[in-house]
Amino acid sequence: MTILTVPTVDLAVDQQPRRNFARDVRIVMARELKPVLRDPFSLLFGMIQPLVFLGLFGPLLSGSMGGSLGGNVWQWFVPAILVMTTLFGTSTTGANLLFEFQTGAHERMLVTPLSRSSLLIGRALKEMVPLFGQAIIVIAVMTPFAFDLHVGGALVGLALLAVFGVGLGSFSYALAIAVRKQDWMFWMVQQTFLFPLMILSGMLLPLESGPGWMKVAAKFNPLSYVVDAERTLFSGDVFSSPVLWGGIAAVVTAVLGLTVGIRAMLRSAD
Repeated sequence: MTILTVPTVDLAVDQQPRRNFARDVRIVMARELKPVLRDPFSLLFGMIQPLVFLGLFGPLLSGSMGGSLGGNVWQWFVPAILVMTTLFGTSTTGANLLFEFQTGAHERMLVTPLSRSSLLIGRALKEMVPLFGQAIIVIAVMTPFAFDLHVGGALVGLALLAVFGVGLGSFSYALAIAVRKQDWMFWMVQQTFLFPLMILSGMLLPLESGPGWMKVAAKFNPLSYVVDAERTLFSGDVFSSPVLWGGIAAVVTAVLGLTVGIRAMLRSAD
């Protein structure tokens, strides 16, 4: 009896490529940067805004409180302006997500193999690119005006702002997801929290002369620790307690923001 032998063929099973988190973040960041690079006017206008604020508010601060700030107002004020631009830039990133809800772009992104955390981090880091450009311009312009630049501290300070910006941008995206059916609520909530955070951080005016309740409230404001850390870093002191507390505040903000943002994004996909 003849036995028919059928040769076995090993079928290669297509395997999906492993997820690379850094690659996912880079893809999302590049996608978000394309519209910005196509509109250089808005990018340049955003870079000029901090200089306008320095030119209008800085002289008033120098004339009224120069003595109480140790004489060099710019060393105190320039780092605060960099924090302010980060605060304004990353806290409004949710507005872009609201537009994507209207066009359906967000739903298309959710069906891609990109990780949910990369969608948040890539978008938040995209906001840091023009902010870094603003920082370079501000530092370059203010250096001739008695602003003492310490390169090492400045680099650490910008890295700290990036970490803080990722957390704040993630909170902004979570807010946009929560109010996507009533998008006008986004700006109401954002403005309600933005200005108290600014005032209670000592960003624009020192809190030493303020009432006691403001000083107590400032201790619960993570932004106040970031502002103190930036002023310390830009003065050249990298290893000090304000830098440590500022780093802790930035990391905690990033962890909480990503946790809330990723959960909100997962619920929006259901």
